[in-house]
Amino acid sequence: MECCLLVCGLLTDALDRSLKVCLALPWRAQYGGGIIVNPEFNLNSVGWSMLGNGQIRKHMSNKYIVVHNRTNPIQSISQKVPIQSGQIYSFSAWVQISKGSSETVIAVFNTSKGRLLTAGKVVAKQGCWSFLKGGFHSNTSGHAYILFQSKNLDVDILIDSVSLQPFTMKQWKAHQEKSIQKGRKSNVQMQVTYGNKTIARGARISVKQLSSDFPLGCGMNYHILESTFYQNWFASRFKYATFTNEMKWYTNEKNRGQENYTLADSMLNFTKQNGISVRGHNIFWDDPRYQPKWVPDLSPEELGNATKKRLHSVVTRYGGQVIAWDVVNENLHFKFFEDKLGQNASSDFYVSTYKLDQDAVMFLNEYNTIEDPNDYASGPENYSKKVRELLSYPGVSGMKLGIGVQGHFNASEPNLAYMRSTLDTLATFGLPIWLTEVSVEKDPNQAHYLEEILREAHAHPAVQGIIIFGGPAVSGFSPLSLSDQDMKNTAAGDVVDKLICEWQTRSLVATTNGQGFFEMSLFHGDYNITVEDLMNNFSSTTSFKVAKDMPQLTMNLHIDI
Repeated sequence: MECCLLVCGLLTDALDRSLKVCLALPWRAQYGGGIIVNPEFNLNSVGWSMLGNGQIRKHMSNKYIVVHNRTNPIQSISQKVPIQSGQIYSFSAWVQISKGSSETVIAVFNTSKGRLLTAGKVVAKQGCWSFLKGGFHSNTSGHAYILFQSKNLDVDILIDSVSLQPFTMKQWKAHQEKSIQKGRKSNVQMQVTYGNKTIARGARISVKQLSSDFPLGCGMNYHILESTFYQNWFASRFKYATFTNEMKWYTNEKNRGQENYTLADSMLNFTKQNGISVRGHNIFWDDPRYQPKWVPDLSPEELGNATKKRLHSVVTRYGGQVIAWDVVNENLHFKFFEDKLGQNASSDFYVSTYKLDQDAVMFLNEYNTIEDPNDYASGPENYSKKVRELLSYPGVSGMKLGIGVQGHFNASEPNLAYMRSTLDTLATFGLPIWLTEVSVEKDPNQAHYLEEILREAHAHPAVQGIIIFGGPAVSGFSPLSLSDQDMKNTAAGDVVDKLICEWQTRSLVATTNGQGFFEMSLFHGDYNITVEDLMNNFSSTTSFKVAKDMPQLTMNLHIDI
């Protein structure tokens, strides 16, 4: 029997690029302002208090407020709003400054318990409106005061279209599920016919997913070479890996001129044998604490020669064998190479890596970008600035750039609203975003927090991969252990296994209707389909693929008996 599968699909673009734009006029307040009173200042200053000097102004038909003659960074307008424990608050506003090229404006909430919550920040400009987006998770009930902050007291702050919208966790998860249905799955409609073009009514259809198109992987270290349990544990769960230290410079060249790739080579052999794709991590680390011990004492000329040798050595050795490179790790927080070799050092590393391995994606890789709104060094505005610098640097034409956000979360409720808004901002570049090193500090609620983070990442349409930095106890991963010394899952390990199962289509069985059709929603990936006609006593199996660029898939399955 022969099967022929005909596939057609529709292509959609789900990315909203509005966050890139600095507008002449602000948009209307999101959610109609939510719980904000007078969000667009149409009632002048009703509902708002002035911490300093401010006045309502009008441009064309648009009213806004200007805070001027500030003597304190946090002097601005303020409004008292109710907050409820356990709810997620999405915040937004449009802001600009009165003069200068740009200034960072921060939105903060002062709770009734005196705690300042950073909701978000944006680089505001003169003459046009920038969109400030963020939010927070409330652990207490009571009230809070909205404030806007800018360190430069010489500039006036212009504010409009303020919004604060509360969501219950049930509502937030409903949005996640809707996003998954739209971005991770496709509706598949199939009609089964015989070779003589007659309709196959009442045929039994079995669909089995063979592989997933969404990369969910895990960190891996050299202990995998010593433990059969670790090997089986990894290979049975993951098809993507990042070596934690084994490809780093301080591992490969502990002593100057003496290279050693033994561990990385052996680990790469294991991944090849098990069909596991590897991210190259990393070529350089910009933190001065994590250089080979002999590197900090080099002269600039010696360091320049050493970096060229290092880059050429590791990239030519593993080029074509890794799917991506973390070219310069944590380049927004640290400047070791820039301080030694000049401000373009990291950009030159990207160009040189691209010349040697043009198929791999070249990633930035930073911490606290999605985790901590108080870390301004790697916030979305600075991250975006670095991306623009790289995209405009000579020699990068054709280079595939990727956005890596590590995702090392502390032992507290993750700020999902801020995480989502940051991913929204970074998504405007249209580049692949990966969570590259997800972990959560030890805490009784560690597993719960981990699940919330992974679900939020998976639901975001711009996220194209997740690497969890954890493993079984034998791997020594800290703080995220996924199985204990007795080789039994921890609570966090149960979460990971649950999501691996949930983010794939379980084996499905259906029956064609009177017109020979059946329909189902499937995760993107590769499938086998088996058609059984019990009346005519035959069956046939063929394969097909469901891809993300096909939100609606129609297939005709012709069976020749």
